[in-house]
Amino acid sequence: MKKLLVPMLIFLLLAAGQAIALKHGGKKMIITSPAFHDQQFIPVKYSAFGEGINPPLKFENVPAKTKSLVLIVEDPDAPIGIFDHWLVFNLPPSEQEIGENSQPAHALAGKNTIGSLVYLPPRPPAGKAHRYVFTLYALDIVLPLKAGADKAEIEKAMSGHRLVKASLTGLFKRK
Repeated sequence: MKKLLVPMLIFLLLAAGQAIALKHGGKKMIITSPAFHDQQFIPVKYSAFGEGINPPLKFENVPAKTKSLVLIVEDPDAPIGIFDHWLVFNLPPSEQEIGENSQPAHALAGKNTIGSLVYLPPRPPAGKAHRYVFTLYALDIVLPLKAGADKAEIEKAMSGHRLVKASLTGLFKRK
């Protein structure tokens, strides 16, 4: 009996994993940028030392059951702790990209760490490169929040409603 139990458990776990993959179309949601690749340096143009505009972003394989998307951009290497650079929520799942230098028209903006509602470009202190993590969440609801919500409010409202998430990490170092 014990010899059958382990293979049976493995089969059930694999089957459950396959069911989850099929539930989302069998493809993993991804976020990319034509401006930089994952774990590569963000061009100066998109920093406070360049034009200070947001990089273009593209989303693929958003699950069919998605009601809204949330984008959170943060620097986990900031001296004060995690620094929020950009919060965008209630982005329609039909939106497959955010253009360069644009605030999505059909979404709401949240407050970043300095209380601004717009993209805050990288401006790390001198020293090592910082990571800028662009995380996209697919939700099964439209968040019941108003523009100007902060990250804590957005994360609380997202709790229990995340279908999948994807992230893209860009690096930036002050010269």
